[in-house]
Amino acid sequence: MIAYSVQGSGAAIAADGLVKRFGDTVALDGFDLEVAPGTVCGLLGPNGAGKTTAVRILTTLLWADAGAASVAGYDVETEAHSVRAALGLSGQTPAVDEILSGRQNLVLFGRLNGFSKAVARRRADELLAQFELTDAADRAVKKYSGGMRRRIDLAVTLILAPAVLFLDEPTTGLDPRNRNEVWQAIRRLVSQGTTVLLTTQYLDEADQLADRVAVMDRGTVIATGSPDELKARIGGERVEVLLADDVRLEQAMAVIEQATGVRAEPYGDGGERRVSVAVNDRVEGLTAVLTGLVAHEIAVTDIGLRRPTLDDVFLTLTGHRTEPTEAETTTEEREEVMA
Repeated sequence: MIAYSVQGSGAAIAADGLVKRFGDTVALDGFDLEVAPGTVCGLLGPNGAGKTTAVRILTTLLWADAGAASVAGYDVETEAHSVRAALGLSGQTPAVDEILSGRQNLVLFGRLNGFSKAVARRRADELLAQFELTDAADRAVKKYSGGMRRRIDLAVTLILAPAVLFLDEPTTGLDPRNRNEVWQAIRRLVSQGTTVLLTTQYLDEADQLADRVAVMDRGTVIATGSPDELKARIGGERVEVLLADDVRLEQAMAVIEQATGVRAEPYGDGGERRVSVAVNDRVEGLTAVLTGLVAHEIAVTDIGLRRPTLDDVFLTLTGHRTEPTEAETTTEEREEVMA
């Protein structure tokens, strides 16, 4: 491995120039990341961007070919044992036993981690209360709702009270109510000082939870910033107009462009009737567009302001929208995962 150093940076998670190859495939190509303690970092990217590989290196499940990384101040290669003791990892598939109750699962994992019976039971009670599962503590996990299963899985991950938590698609397949339950649990953890690295296919999830977002593509981070900072990079707010018919689309675009001084363009699936324009001042821009359309007697079905979403950011930076997540792991990677 090429000599790099990220220790002493003060970051809870740090990566500098990570490179990972599987045969001719370059999974990571100079991956850099820094996550401050007590924050949530959303790691976004299309399938095959290298998110899973990055997480596996950071959690000591893979070696990097070059670069360096640290978690909780420990080097992931030379101090792997200390890294493992400092982190928690929750994958897409819950690790709990569905036949056992929530309490039994927590006590079991406590015992497997070296706790005495008394300490394991006490820690189980603490986590059940923390994740609002006390009333369901003695019910078999197979009878839990989707949100409850993810919460008990998070609780198991936190048996050793890790300083850093890696969450891989924590709400995949959950309905909106259950997703919100998991979001609340994550917020409580962060409020208590836990650092979270979150990979997700739901951009609204990153928008809701992340203090900072890192967008990956082709094995490297191509943009970082808060959700608002990333949105601001692609033009701020837009005025969107739905015309009453498509006959006057070209005229409407010309009127809007004249009113704002900015190029207007059709947008969306119904682009033959929809026009969008970026504005710096929301009130002034909306007023100018509406005044111009009224003056030219162009009928409008709807008009409004819209802020960019992380999906817009993702599309602008990577050239395509997010896709349903599929397993990123290659055959070579599965063979190289460390025992």
